[in-house]
Amino acid sequence: MKKVCLIGCGTIGRLHAKNLVGKVELSFHSRTQASAEALSRQCGGGQVFASYADVLDSAVDAVLISSPPDAHRPQVVAALAAGKGVLVEKPLCATEDDLAAIGAAAAAHPDALLMIAENYYYKPSLKLLKWIIQQGFIGQVQQAIIGKRFTQDATGWKSSYGALLEGGIHFVALGADLFADAPRQVTAEFPRHRAGEPERNSIVRVEYPSGAELVLRYAWNAFSLTKGTFQHARILGTEGRIVFECNGLYVRLRGRRKRLYFPGVGDLMGYKGMMRDFLQCLQEPGRQPYSDLARAERDLGIVFTAYKGLK
Repeated sequence: MKKVCLIGCGTIGRLHAKNLVGKVELSFHSRTQASAEALSRQCGGGQVFASYADVLDSAVDAVLISSPPDAHRPQVVAALAAGKGVLVEKPLCATEDDLAAIGAAAAAHPDALLMIAENYYYKPSLKLLKWIIQQGFIGQVQQAIIGKRFTQDATGWKSSYGALLEGGIHFVALGADLFADAPRQVTAEFPRHRAGEPERNSIVRVEYPSGAELVLRYAWNAFSLTKGTFQHARILGTEGRIVFECNGLYVRLRGRRKRLYFPGVGDLMGYKGMMRDFLQCLQEPGRQPYSDLARAERDLGIVFTAYKGLK
């Protein structure tokens, strides 16, 4: 059984631990010893490390980094240098400099496992959307309008980050994965943004060489009676369209074929599929995850380019 150390034992760390219990030998390290010890007890036991250096000096096969984005760069770079596999929470990092440093570390260790915990890639609804497009049921895609607008209080470390980077990155990943080409141009606007404060509302337009357009609308300061549920996204093609619930609950096809799909609630958010990919990569040296560095670079490139408009 492979050995995985969970770095960061907060809310998302506990979620990941739940999906790994019984599948790997878990150990724990967190900013506070108490939180690591508490999660260890909840998971039925497991070694608690006093420092990250101790983790990297140990026999663990991989680290699962669930710390805040500012900590990702040094933790990822050190883990790769120590020969450990890495699964790191999204967003991979918060700046272009951090992304370049992580890219350099990955290039220096090409055989190392580096996976980003972008669960939206593994959502059954995204797989279904891509299949519908590939089958040609709506013809050539002309425009995709996706996102989520609701009210969310940004507390703790999240208060320092823009909503597009910290939460909207999910929808950037989902939207960008619908297109085969790299973006040609990215433009953005940030309604009601106050200078010097992190943004909480964004409209991002991504143009592709084919002429197709991706429109991303994401906000943490918009009223939603359903708290972000039952909001609809659309993919418009030359011969039809797809309308889907933004969380992936259902997908309606209108075009050459008319059908209502329910992709499945067993893994609605894709966490189980993501963990299967991670575990398979641990078991098969050299196997690369779907949620890899190249996709993270593409998605963060869209966000970082959009943010240049804030200046």
